[in-house]
Amino acid sequence: MNYTIMKKSIVCLVVQFFVFSNSVFSQNELETLSLKESFNYGKSVAVFGGSVSVIPASDSAKILWEEYLGMTITNYGVPGAGFSSLQGKSLQLQVDEAGVFDIYILWASTNDYTNDRKIGEYTDYTEFDGYDESKLTTQAGGINYCIKKIYEINPNATIYFFTSSKAFVDRGAYDPFHEQGMVQYVEIQKMICELHGIPFLDQFTLGGYNIFNKDLYYSDPIHMNALGYKKLGKLQVSFLAFP
Repeated sequence: MNYTIMKKSIVCLVVQFFVFSNSVFSQNELETLSLKESFNYGKSVAVFGGSVSVIPASDSAKILWEEYLGMTITNYGVPGAGFSSLQGKSLQLQVDEAGVFDIYILWASTNDYTNDRKIGEYTDYTEFDGYDESKLTTQAGGINYCIKKIYEINPNATIYFFTSSKAFVDRGAYDPFHEQGMVQYVEIQKMICELHGIPFLDQFTLGGYNIFNKDLYYSDPIHMNALGYKKLGKLQVSFLAFP
């Protein structure tokens, strides 16, 4: 094959790639894109969390779950809740009330961080400490409690974890290198998921929010607006479709 023919072939392939890409990812085509091949398509989902998981604006994300993945969603989230037993109607109490679903999503809030609840160790309330109930006041203990309780409710459960997203109440809520910032809470969240083999979506890192676009995507220093949740919802759909 001479250079001219080779060049034409490469150009043809590039054009085909962009035509395909534009077809798949254009808004019009995206609406008809089928995700029915996902093993999570059509599943029932329970969501636990604080206000970030349940405020009306969050529907902008969940509508995408329903539209593209055919999911039916039940919300257990309560504003002010965290994983620590000391934090509002904690996720521990929310899980206690849950029934049987295909999928359980633990959607971490910022409340454990903003209310200065102890982070704890990834081994809190596990077989390593004999399920020490005194550790349920820590974020870690609360997460481990929720996971254990869900499997007691439904041994066949699929559990996914959404980490805390960035907030802008102070530097520690968004700076990943702050020594005592929320990233420390997120790191423990991920460690516990790794311990139990639970897929997690790192919303703190992958959400794409920063001080330059927070006024576009946030309605206040903690809560996203409808546009912010739509941005997050696309990320969540991608994760939930093929974790």
